[in-house]
Amino acid sequence: MRPDLTSTLQSLQSGHTTSAAEMARSIAIAQSPACRNAFLQTRFDPAQSQAAQANLASPLGGLAISVKDLFDVAGEVTTAGSRVLADRAPATADSPAVARLRAAGGGILGRTNMTEFAFSGVGVNPHHGTPVAWDGRYDQAAGARIYGTVPRIPGGSSSGAAVSVATGAAFIGLGSDTGGSIRIPAALNGIVGFKSTARLVPTAGAVPLSSTLDTACALTRTVRDAVLAHEILAQRQVPRSAAPLSSYRLAVARSGFLDSMDHTVARAFERSLQRLRDAGATLVDIPLEEVRELHGIQATGGFSAVEAYIWHRPLLARGPHIRAAYDPRVLARIERGSQMRAFEYAELVAARTAWIAKMETALQGFDAVLSPTVPAVAAPIANVAPGVERDDAFFHTNGLLLRNPSVVNMLDGCAISLPCHTADELPVGLMLWHAALHDDTLLNLALLAEATLQF
Repeated sequence: MRPDLTSTLQSLQSGHTTSAAEMARSIAIAQSPACRNAFLQTRFDPAQSQAAQANLASPLGGLAISVKDLFDVAGEVTTAGSRVLADRAPATADSPAVARLRAAGGGILGRTNMTEFAFSGVGVNPHHGTPVAWDGRYDQAAGARIYGTVPRIPGGSSSGAAVSVATGAAFIGLGSDTGGSIRIPAALNGIVGFKSTARLVPTAGAVPLSSTLDTACALTRTVRDAVLAHEILAQRQVPRSAAPLSSYRLAVARSGFLDSMDHTVARAFERSLQRLRDAGATLVDIPLEEVRELHGIQATGGFSAVEAYIWHRPLLARGPHIRAAYDPRVLARIERGSQMRAFEYAELVAARTAWIAKMETALQGFDAVLSPTVPAVAAPIANVAPGVERDDAFFHTNGLLLRNPSVVNMLDGCAISLPCHTADELPVGLMLWHAALHDDTLLNLALLAEATLQF
């Protein structure tokens, strides 16, 4: 994997490389077979020009970032991975998240592919093609997969963002996380995905999925890069802690979170727990039965369906030709939101508030909770590609991928996915998570855990 952002910035400062040379490398990777279908639009010439004039004192030094096609960039059309919004007027201003990255010296390489309207954790897009998950076992020079691997799903909805970072095209992939859309592709591509507490980063200027659950956040190759990206996006400093790993008390959530684990994930998860124990961390198994209450709380459809329907209703009212332009799998979930009644939505809001209070009580005394980010490695794209004959497999896979990370969104919490696989395994993510505003503790812990999990 290409060096991370932090080490590249250090090389810039020492004169061992230049912003222009690094941008040229990023562009070459973005144009390679590794990034096929990862970008919907590219802006290589402006990015190269910006890198040539980069201020090395800026936090990002003119290095390449990518922007999920959910966020407004001034002068560009935001389509959210759809055909429905293709005739939209170009954005008149950058979204706050984009503006903050740009002000920090980030060079926008392009807009990345995504699940249409961010409504799935799989990463399949029937309109623009599906990026292939990066598994680290790719011969870039030959442009071919090795070890006999098959094209696998990148995870969603920030599919192209993850591939752009994992391949080395971008140092930061701006994305969003409503039910795991940063952490799922991080896990399936072997990189780091940090979902901050939602309120810390503005979501203005982004096409919404759920106004309650959406979080603007980023994918990176290392935790130290995740800290830097968060500091820029949230416009805040993360206090660094000198506390050793032995000072952390960690909960292991086994109830529900470990169901349906495949062999690769189970092996990587247990190995990671043992590494953390050996490094001195205190690990405590807890039932966390409160999580099982979510099924009943969301029985009428949950926030995403109804809040997406509210946003899409005017579009759908324009006629059958608009409906026909949607991904049928996405449309079915949006239209489910039309069935929720006002009192059911009010009850959902109240139930979530009460549930969060119960969860915060259950997590008292722990610095973080540990679970697999997702219980399975990336499925072959062929198994879930567009087509009604594969809908059952798609929805099963989608539910499995969303199950663990979506708990954190309902909790209004924060979480980070760390790669925990060995070099000869498909990517696996270990998720560290907690309730709202535990971001700083979580990031400091993740810095220690990342070093411990170098297999």
